[in-house]
Amino acid sequence: MRRIEVVATGGTIASRSGAEGRRATVLAKELVASAGPLPPGVEVGARDVITRGSYAFDTADLLALAREVRTALRDGADGVVMTHGTDTMEETAFLLDLAFDDPRPIVLTGAQRPFDDRAADGPANLGDALAVAADDAARGHGPLLVFDGFAFVARGVRKSDTMSAHAFTSPGRGPALRVADGRVVPLWQPSPSPRLPLDLDLPRLPRVDVVPVYPGADGLFVRASLAAGAAGVVVAAVGAGNAGPALVDAVGESVAAGRPVLICSRVHSGPVAPLYAGGGTELQRVGAIFAGDLSPWQARLLLAAASAIPDRSPQELVRAWLAGRDPLAEAGS
Repeated sequence: MRRIEVVATGGTIASRSGAEGRRATVLAKELVASAGPLPPGVEVGARDVITRGSYAFDTADLLALAREVRTALRDGADGVVMTHGTDTMEETAFLLDLAFDDPRPIVLTGAQRPFDDRAADGPANLGDALAVAADDAARGHGPLLVFDGFAFVARGVRKSDTMSAHAFTSPGRGPALRVADGRVVPLWQPSPSPRLPLDLDLPRLPRVDVVPVYPGADGLFVRASLAAGAAGVVVAAVGAGNAGPALVDAVGESVAAGRPVLICSRVHSGPVAPLYAGGGTELQRVGAIFAGDLSPWQARLLLAAASAIPDRSPQELVRAWLAGRDPLAEAGS
């Protein structure tokens, strides 16, 4: 008998519609009951942690959710399923990916339509998430996000549609597993990302802001972030990682002040690289770190987590993680 622990946090999957709009009110046991028959040989425990929309989460909430996962695994669960709002699910999945190297499945899921919708998608998504969490094919992938019949690894997963039931994609990677009529089908072998030595008992992560690039963007928002105490900045650059001279100057000031800057793209798919004179090459020259194909939102959590580790250089931890080296080993060297 395998034991799966369901950790409920609210979101659309737990919402009912009312005069003021949708509000998360459905609790964990009712969610599990809606998912239909359990996979054979599986028993499910369920508990409520937070019951609200994920748009209201901050990093203190994300760390609290990670602690709930840690508790479930320490208590002997064979897998964990977390129901979560779709707005920031990709961030929570990624933080869990940074924090855990346990091979047992950690699965996030949610819904695009509320619990009381006549075509609610939450029950099927939760049923699929339970099937994935109970299946050996999910082991070793790190945290997975299960939605509309597919399971995506945390790194690179993005919400790609505001309302469609097929809400998530993983540009450049695709899904790792597929769920077909309750059967879990592997699509590629697990290749988990490195972990960071992150203290989950911190009250919150250091501030890291995302600054967009657009025609006419200058250094105002970078400097404002530094003035507000940001530990670093992520630039959502144009194209393959470019920004104009005024913003490049501000990036150079941030790096010189010991506060790292990661470069991502505002483009939905593809990596960044220092290719263009006066743009990406200048960002590289002033010391910015190009963050591969990470979204700005996941890169923000990478830099925040690295900045929270005492007595280590966040730049070096980030560079090691992006290169696929083990920051845990380097942190102990």
